[in-house]
Amino acid sequence: MLLFLFSFVYLSKLLETYNKPMDYISLALIMWNFGIVGLITIHWKGPLKLQQAYLVFISALMALIFIKYLPNWTTWVVLGVIALWDLFAVLSPCGPLRILVETAQERNDQLFPALIYSAGVVYALVGMADRDEDTERPSSNRRSGTQRQDSSEGFSREWVEGNEHHRDPSRAVVDTRQGEPPRRQYNNTNQEPEDQGMMGDAEDKGIKLGLGDFIFYSILVGKASSYGDWNTTIACFVAILIGLCLTLMFLALFRKALPALPFSIAFGLMFYFLTSLVVTPFANVMSTNQIFI
Repeated sequence: MLLFLFSFVYLSKLLETYNKPMDYISLALIMWNFGIVGLITIHWKGPLKLQQAYLVFISALMALIFIKYLPNWTTWVVLGVIALWDLFAVLSPCGPLRILVETAQERNDQLFPALIYSAGVVYALVGMADRDEDTERPSSNRRSGTQRQDSSEGFSREWVEGNEHHRDPSRAVVDTRQGEPPRRQYNNTNQEPEDQGMMGDAEDKGIKLGLGDFIFYSILVGKASSYGDWNTTIACFVAILIGLCLTLMFLALFRKALPALPFSIAFGLMFYFLTSLVVTPFANVMSTNQIFI
């Protein structure tokens, strides 16, 4: 519905606003190709950058629905309540999101791809750099226990072992070196470069954000921008980045699933009301009196 119906609605509004004509045949072809490519990229295979672009796009479409059809006070209340709900859903033992993640790990299964935004390219590059360092070390050092810990990439050994099933089973062999327990390695039978294999596993090793986080980030920034105040819009944008950085810092410390909304939404609401009620009136008064700092 988001890729086809709502995209058609907003594209029609865009053409109507700018008074641009388009025939229905061309419009149907554009919407068909746009929607089908999005479905294939999100639910099957496609470049990671393209998948990220589609996920951000449908998040923005969903946010536009909230911004357009919800009253002002309802939007702010929903943002505050959803941040508290995110705390309960992720951290509480009976939280639905925590149960969902734990169940997926127990079943060695992936979460629904349309609900997760994977930002794994940076971690794939880090993993390739670590692999290059490992190849430069003497084999005796690697056998004596100086093995690279996967936790340096932001995930524990249990997480990595729980996701080994996503690799191609035909490439799995057992290494039975003397003095070491059997461990699983992966040989590339298709003769493809190791760099491509690392990039192919980027979605499994990168940081993953729930798509709902992007939706409510978009609602916050979109609602702030709807009033036409650039100071408030930029303040909310910076607040979301600050909250996301704090969330990533705690993610590196605790190494478990954490809610991404509370910090960003809390800072966003605080920055919005402080900017709109204090900073903007102060800037307007200074501009009226031609006082420049």
